[in-house]
Amino acid sequence: MIRMGNPTTTAAFLSVVLLGGVNGVAVRFSNRELAPFWGATLRFGIAAIVLLAIARLRRVPLPGGAALTGSLLYGVFGFAGAFGFIYWGLVATPAGLAQVVLALVPLLTLLFAVAQGLERFRPQALAGSFLALAGIVVVFGQRLGSNVPTVSMLAILLAAACMAESNVVVKRFPKCHPVANNAVAMSTGAVILLALSFVTREAHALPGHGQTWIAVAYVSLAGSVAVFSLFLYVIQRWTASATSYVMLLMPLVTVSVAAAIAGESVTLAFLAGGAFVLAGVYVAAFAPPMARRLPVLAQFRGPRSAARQEPPNPVQPGCA
Repeated sequence: MIRMGNPTTTAAFLSVVLLGGVNGVAVRFSNRELAPFWGATLRFGIAAIVLLAIARLRRVPLPGGAALTGSLLYGVFGFAGAFGFIYWGLVATPAGLAQVVLALVPLLTLLFAVAQGLERFRPQALAGSFLALAGIVVVFGQRLGSNVPTVSMLAILLAAACMAESNVVVKRFPKCHPVANNAVAMSTGAVILLALSFVTREAHALPGHGQTWIAVAYVSLAGSVAVFSLFLYVIQRWTASATSYVMLLMPLVTVSVAAAIAGESVTLAFLAGGAFVLAGVYVAAFAPPMARRLPVLAQFRGPRSAARQEPPNPVQPGCA
């Protein structure tokens, strides 16, 4: 369950939802002119340069030792893997549908975190995730007959898996300043994405239309520098699975923006499914534990052992 005692963390969480929800639409505009891997390279290359400049101006130390390993792995999974698949998949997948599929991230994060010993299994979180997935099925079911290639949908699913694992990686390794962590991770992702762009023989021209430049500027600054700095701020204070619930709320923003800007449709099925998603997020992340309301259940759960608590996330000296 998310503790609501810190309004700053909650505000950062909601900011990630709002700013990140626009990313899918902006990427769709970027993909109209730029090859997918090259577009992702520009995005994270620009963002990495901005973050490195901020780190230098603010004298924020870059990670070292185990923290550096964590930042590199975060870049491999969270930027090269997740966004490589996202950009490629969004060439043929509507932004709203892609964001709905990415709403699988919280469930995958919970499963990955439990499997790797980072979090204990919470039936209420699982129930909330499945309730939200019921909403996703309502939204997604009406679009099964659309002409979206299966391989494009598979790419979005693989992106969700990479994103979920990146959440676990961030929590498993010593925490670092969000600016420094993202600077290293995005630099790593940009290098790998650039290599993929050359391997696939993409064109490497700069945007020629003002609309594309606006899209690239948005995903680089608001959608990367701001979103991922805020995301790391939140995940350092909440669990990996709780923080990942941003992915369940983003589709509501994405589909609304896509309808207003890109002309994608908003249907009654989406509105009904959105209600299920919101209910699932509340049950899994915000609602009081059921054991408090049902003392009988608490008797069967027994006391929590120290081994089942989330392992500490140590601070790397000189990097917090």
